[in-house]
Amino acid sequence: MIRRRMVLGAAAATLVAGAVPRKPFAAELPPLTQNLTPVSPPAEPPDGVFATADGSSHHLSEFKGRGMVVNLWATWCAPCVAEMPSLEALSKALAPQDIAVLPLSSDRGGADAVRAWYDQHDITALPVLLDPKGALARAFNARGIPTTVVINSSGLVVARLEGAADWSDAAAQRLVRTLAAG
Repeated sequence: MIRRRMVLGAAAATLVAGAVPRKPFAAELPPLTQNLTPVSPPAEPPDGVFATADGSSHHLSEFKGRGMVVNLWATWCAPCVAEMPSLEALSKALAPQDIAVLPLSSDRGGADAVRAWYDQHDITALPVLLDPKGALARAFNARGIPTTVVINSSGLVVARLEGAADWSDAAAQRLVRTLAAG
């Protein structure tokens, strides 16, 4: 009887483990150019508030005049996790053009949770920014995360992406650079 329980328990564990989806790898992400949707006509973004790691509050409007890539994400979101290294590459590539990549985390653990995740995944070129109550996510009408919006230097939302993508390839970076220049 014990043997039968052990075999059934092992079989059940195998089924459960197989039912849990594994996190996607960055190499499996679709190209940005495949899913980025133009916003037509371009629209005013909400002037929502987000927090920095030190707890200070900022408005998106403070960045008007610069291009922005606003990414709504969380450390517990598998597609978000998969795309973060490519967002970091995008941030490094676009910094000389004064285009800001703003990853707004909805983690309830706050800056400490995001900082720990960044350290664990060797993310060094992205700021720790927080939207813990999801106010900006709601203001952007995000149906889920990750959701990313591109805001041009005139302060208008010009493109949107729901889901993860590879932001690191040259074509993606050229496209974002062109859209954000506005």
